[in-house]
Amino acid sequence: MKAILIAEDDRVTRHLLQETLKTAGYAVTAVADGAAVLKALKKKKYDLLLLDIWMPRVNGLQLLARLRKEPKRPRVVVMTSDDTPETLLSAVREQAYQFLKKPVDPKTVVSQVKAVLAAHPVARPIEVVSAKPDWVELRVPCDLEAAERIQSFMNQLKADLPEEVRESVGQAFRELLTNAIEWGGKLDPNQTVRVSFLRARRMLLYRISDPGPGFRFEGLTHSAITNPDDEPYAHDRVREEKGLRPGGFGILLTRAKVDELIYNEAQNEVVFVKYLS
Repeated sequence: MKAILIAEDDRVTRHLLQETLKTAGYAVTAVADGAAVLKALKKKKYDLLLLDIWMPRVNGLQLLARLRKEPKRPRVVVMTSDDTPETLLSAVREQAYQFLKKPVDPKTVVSQVKAVLAAHPVARPIEVVSAKPDWVELRVPCDLEAAERIQSFMNQLKADLPEEVRESVGQAFRELLTNAIEWGGKLDPNQTVRVSFLRARRMLLYRISDPGPGFRFEGLTHSAITNPDDEPYAHDRVREEKGLRPGGFGILLTRAKVDELIYNEAQNEVVFVKYLS
């Protein structure tokens, strides 16, 4: 039975989480602050720590910093209603595994806990190079689970923007990051993709750089971007011959979602821009 430690200073939330996860079949211990977490970890090994950020005595960020020094530590899902870039990126820098927005939804908690516990071991952490709210820079391992995790954090950096903008930028970022990890990084978690996010008054700019040699659009016969105008689905035949999953519309759809999409000469770096009205 997987063991979960909950650190939450709000009694009602703490009780809700404890009962929800016990019902789901986990061994659960709940404490009220970071100091109690340190005592609990000395007595028992836990597979997962659900960690509130703002607690008395030792807060969540301070606790994460202390846990980084431990050779064996549980995976950490941070819980907070404070979704400011500074807080979120501090949690990523201190190697939080995932983010859970408060107030918590019991069904979401159970599904997220299952996913985190089922994930394979991490080869290397996500590295935060810059954590300024208007200039975020990360090194992300070439691993699809790492891509999913960083997307959940990055989505929160645009929480104050209109839903249409958030969806467009989120879809473009997901597509290009996945391409960089899958094709440029060859799904090798020892390689990293460099991600930059710049926010100005009138625009959002993303830059994604992968470790691969690049590509040429004319060689992407499995992608809809190379289809002749009179054969919009010509790439389907190529994908079927190569045994690739259906799809191939990613770059084409990305171009429709953002205002500018620019590749470097080797095409192992891409920048996209979304202008804000």
